[in-house]
This record gives sequence, C-alpha cells and structure tokens, in this order.
Amino acid sequence: MDVNFNLYSKYYDLLYQTKDYLAEATYIADCFKTYAPNTKTILEIGSGTGSHGLILQKMGYDILGLERSQKMVEKANLRGFACKQADITNFVIDRKYDAVISLFHVISYINDNDSLEKFFINANNCLNSGGLFIFDVWYSPAVYHQKPGIRTRKVESAEISVIRIAEPQIHFEKNVVDVNYSILVKDKKHDNWVDFQEKHPMRHFSIPEIGLLSKFTGFELLKVEEFLTGNIPYENTWGVNFILRKKTVIL
Repeated sequence: MDVNFNLYSKYYDLLYQTKDYLAEATYIADCFKTYAPNTKTILEIGSGTGSHGLILQKMGYDILGLERSQKMVEKANLRGFACKQADITNFVIDRKYDAVISLFHVISYINDNDSLEKFFINANNCLNSGGLFIFDVWYSPAVYHQKPGIRTRKVESAEISVIRIAEPQIHFEKNVVDVNYSILVKDKKHDNWVDFQEKHPMRHFSIPEIGLLSKFTGFELLKVEEFLTGNIPYENTWGVNFILRKKTVIL
C-alpha cells in the first residue's frame, strides 16, 4: 500500500476534488457533540493530505494526523495540517486523545485479522477513558447485493488530465475486493501521456464482525449508521459508520 499511495497521492486531491469534505467533517463533529460533547483532542489515522483534518482544526479541535504515505504527509504539512508518517497498524503515540477517527474507508484497506486487531488495540491505547473511536467501512450486504463494477473517472486541472479506470475482482472467501486501477495522465503542456497500474485490496465488513472485534479490543459499540446521512444500513448502503467508546475497564 505504501508504494501505491506514493504514486496515487500525486493525483489524489484532483481525483477527489468534488468530495464534500466540509459536510463529512461536520458530520463527524456532530457525532462528537452527540456521544462525547467534551471532545477536544483528535487523532486521525489515515489522514491523507489533511482535507478532513484541516476543517476540524478550523472548528477548534486539536488534531494530529497519521498517514502511511510520506508524499501525502508532506502535502498535508505544507497545507498547515500537523501530520506524521506512520504504519497505521503499528505505531506508538506519546499522548492520549479524546477521539480517534479513521475516515474514507481506511480500515477497509486492512485485509488480515492480525493487522486489524493491532489497529483496534492501538486505537484503544491512544484514547482517554471513555474516548470515541469513529470509522467507516465498506458494508458487506451492499457489496454482495450491488456487486462492484467497472468504473471510469475523468478529471483535469490546467496542467494535466487524469483518467482512472477501476476494475474490481471479488474474493468472496476473504471478504475482499481487489480494485485494480489503471491511471492515465496527460501533460497538457507537452502533450505527453504516462500510465501506471495499482491494486487496492478493499475488505468489507458486517455489523456483527465489527461488534465482535470491538468487544475483544476494549470497546463498546454505540451506534451503526450510514455514513453522513445517519440512516439505518441496508443492502444498498455502501459506506457504514461505526461509533465505538473505549471501556473504562477492559474485561
């Protein structure tokens, strides 16, 4: 994943320029107000180039980002968002936070159970007692019902045009979808094209699966809802948000 995102990061912000980061950050802030209104400090795991974090920072939260891609870390810091490079499944932080967030399906990039357990334990260790852990994932019922198909996205700036073709390969036995990207980039000034390929393995989850994992890593599952809308998840709900609270005592 490191190599993938060091390439992908060059075009990441352009590809997601229409993503409503303000609405998503406001939704997360509303989750804090509902379930932990005294939240002041946040650790964002998988913070990308800092688009969510910058908005939450402007809202008054003290927030630090952790990101695996060094290129994205550099972009985030240049934008004024405090971010450190770290392996998101194996990191050490010398302070505790009121909340840990992980947005835009970051956890779906963690395919194996051992790494997933480490991720949850690390999140727990970074939290103050009663702190929130909020994250969204691909939802298994929607993946099985809708079945991902081939998708093409075209975007451009004054300097470049980017075409991204996503071709999925479903691994039912692993609850994983390999998203195979073919990315073509045109340099408008020199009329040159470059292309590269990346594979992004995405794991999808059921509610009982996350519930069991939460229980054994010291969390209480507070709420499950469609990301952004707050609706009850069903077979057409692709992105589901989980709100967990760190238990005072781990049993």
